[in-house]
Amino acid sequence: MAVHKQNYRSYTGSLTAPGWRFLIVTRYAFQNVFKSKLITALFVMCFFFPLGCALAIDLNANATLMSILRIRQAFEVGGSFFFHYLNAQGAMAFVLTALVGPGLISPDLTNNALPLYLCRPFSRAEYVLGKMAVLVTLLSAITWVPGLVLFLIQASLAAHWLRSNLWIAGSLILGSAIWIAVLCLLALALSAWIKRKLAAGAALLGVFFFGAGLGQAINAVIGTRNGSLLNISELIGSVEISLFRTGSRTPVPSDLAWWALAALCLSSIWLLERKVRAYEVVKG
Repeated sequence: MAVHKQNYRSYTGSLTAPGWRFLIVTRYAFQNVFKSKLITALFVMCFFFPLGCALAIDLNANATLMSILRIRQAFEVGGSFFFHYLNAQGAMAFVLTALVGPGLISPDLTNNALPLYLCRPFSRAEYVLGKMAVLVTLLSAITWVPGLVLFLIQASLAAHWLRSNLWIAGSLILGSAIWIAVLCLLALALSAWIKRKLAAGAALLGVFFFGAGLGQAINAVIGTRNGSLLNISELIGSVEISLFRTGSRTPVPSDLAWWALAALCLSSIWLLERKVRAYEVVKG
């Protein structure tokens, strides 16, 4: 710009607080997410099952309507009910993550955009947190948030139910948080290391299904249950069975499943730390 024009004016608007700068990345990432009609349609479909559960809970508490419909026995709304609810919504969360997650970091790495982020007062942790907040928000909206709504509906319909079942709300939030953390960290790590979105999505599917198949093969050949440590779905299932006190047999001891999931999350964080950098040294 020529000096004599004097057109430049510095920014005079309000500045974002340092602790919330990561939400700038989240805001712009959300704009790209909902440009896809497929993702938007899938996100809406994720609320069909919670809506059906709400109708079932209301019907279960309405003795008159049940007699009209000739339904003889009501079902129990307890830990087992919310365990199956979270399993169903967890499957939808996995599909949504496979579509959204691979496109969060890989485009920035492909187009060498990370230096533009990190040359500003913006750390690598804030960048990853901003991208992760997109998935956390989407997955929370279809797992524990409607789950708590169902919990409150049941509490309002059944007297004295809340006092003896308050632990279910904590199990619902904790179980959802574990599943969300595993999905988010694994999806972001694969998105950072595999720069093609389609390949990163396929890799996420491969980690789950190949790990499950390999684990079953190890169990069958060696005659052990330790192969299930490679099956992320069974690890999550063991943790949720213990949280919701269903009394079912766990595929893997719950304490061992906790350690295995913690190791998976830490490995994903290490992979992100290695790849999310302002520059990359390539050895010839």
